[in-house]
Amino acid sequence: MRAEILAVGSELLMPGRVETNASYLTTRLLEIGIAVGARITVADDHALLESAFRTALGRADIVFATGGLGPTEDDLTREAAARALGRGLRRDPALIDALKARFARYGRVMAPVNEKQADVIEGAVVLPNDRGTAPGQRVDVGTGALFLLPGPPSEMQPMFEEQARPWLQARAGGRVIRTHVLKIAGMSESEVEQKVAPIYKTFENPRTTILSHPGLVELYFVADGDAADTVARIEALAAPVREALGDAIFSEDGRELPEVVAALLTERRLTVSFAESCTGGLATARLTDIPGASAFLDRAFVTYSNRSKVDELGVPAELLERHGAVSEEVAREMARGARRVAGADIGAAITGIAGPDGGTAEKPVGLVWFALDGAAGERTRRVQFVGSRDRVRYQATQAVFDMIRKGLLRS
Repeated sequence: MRAEILAVGSELLMPGRVETNASYLTTRLLEIGIAVGARITVADDHALLESAFRTALGRADIVFATGGLGPTEDDLTREAAARALGRGLRRDPALIDALKARFARYGRVMAPVNEKQADVIEGAVVLPNDRGTAPGQRVDVGTGALFLLPGPPSEMQPMFEEQARPWLQARAGGRVIRTHVLKIAGMSESEVEQKVAPIYKTFENPRTTILSHPGLVELYFVADGDAADTVARIEALAAPVREALGDAIFSEDGRELPEVVAALLTERRLTVSFAESCTGGLATARLTDIPGASAFLDRAFVTYSNRSKVDELGVPAELLERHGAVSEEVAREMARGARRVAGADIGAAITGIAGPDGGTAEKPVGLVWFALDGAAGERTRRVQFVGSRDRVRYQATQAVFDMIRKGLLRS
């Protein structure tokens, strides 16, 4: 079975709004073997909604619509779905009574406009909503179905789990779709593709997708079949990919780089101290987002100016004058100083030009030098990043975490 999801609501198309229901449903549907072919956000417009329903019902076995089940004039999901199906709406007296009783429990009188929420598409099964006033509906269409679910996640998720998911599982025949993700650092998307394409192209099931993010590449393996079969299929592909990529793979369990580094530091009972210039404390902040960070981090240093590098870390002033703040020599001294002053096992330094200005022909915007000192090894690295100031800074933190991780694994 294939599904499509309609997220209904003009507010979801406003700048800054993030729609989360479709992502939740996609994840849960994949777990029971139903792939999502399209996710569409639709404004509160009758013609647009009706057209979206007709299109989705013509392409998918299962259609979900979230939102637009409230009592106001712009809540049009029921009406548009009914027209797309060529069915009428009936007002259910039992639902009206249930709504009135719900309002009464809270000492309120139900307004007449709420009666609209009792409109049911002909032939639909009502999905009770114990957490809100908007009942859901399921309309069987051929061998599939249309589900109308409320928009608030606190109402939508329980309704899906308790009333939609069991119905879907009974028709899925034990088939599942399993996804396994390999997270990779220190390599570009093209480098990963070059190494693994000869492997994954020999597999039709699982399918492979490569996604690139700042400082991170993800390999998605998606297999379908019965539960045991999908595990075996994914492992058959993952094994040679692991061999090809080696320690560039930092996670297969969903953890991000700071979490992996934190686990290694905790396991080895080591501490780290950062000396950050262009990243302004971002690496430290990402590490302290992890609960229990005080076990491996006592202090860190944001040494943005040359003077602070001298005063706080003991970087020789003549070294800064001779090589400049963005240099291998200064990065090395920053790492040593951070380790020495903090009394840490590992010192890690970041110094660069995040932009958008300040670059030269010799040292362009995006140039960052890194250094490690101590238990993760003593080494430096030069990287030329591309992108906005925020992108350069974030990629720099990814790079320093990857240096620490690989240094610990190899030490």
